[in-house]
Amino acid sequence: MININTIPLEYIIVVMAAIILYLLYYVYSKDISYNKNIHSVASVVEDLNRELFYLKKKLDQSQKNTTQNVSHMSDEEIYQEIERSVYDMVQPLSQSLRQLQQNLEEIEAQIETRLLSLENGVKQFSIPASVHGNDDEKIISLFKQGVSLDTISKELHISKAEVEFVLKINKIK
Repeated sequence: MININTIPLEYIIVVMAAIILYLLYYVYSKDISYNKNIHSVASVVEDLNRELFYLKKKLDQSQKNTTQNVSHMSDEEIYQEIERSVYDMVQPLSQSLRQLQQNLEEIEAQIETRLLSLENGVKQFSIPASVHGNDDEKIISLFKQGVSLDTISKELHISKAEVEFVLKINKIK
């Protein structure tokens, strides 16, 4: 078992920096894939809007044709013609909506699994409360007695930055 007190602080900082850089790269790469998925959803929505426009156009034409043919058709024939027209217009729209819903569900599932894996990865990292846990109480006690940071670091044989770190972690300074 490796004793953390024997590892120099610089190595710990370098390792933590590398981990943070890896996490940033991971988030950036996932962001790119999410953007691609969003663009595909946007194109599907654009196609749906285009299809809606054409369907409205067809509906207007059908209505014009129906009003012209009203004098020649019975009420039952008019009803059947309207029903056919509506079904023809709704069918492609319904299929597109189902496809869009499936795409959104897939994206949601991907996001959920990636968030869970990212959360689990972050939970595995823990920052020690102090590099020298035994010195925390001494540092706090000396600081509260009015001893300067330089004096505390010399007396306990630790760096001034470590003293400041312990005070910040304990929300004293």
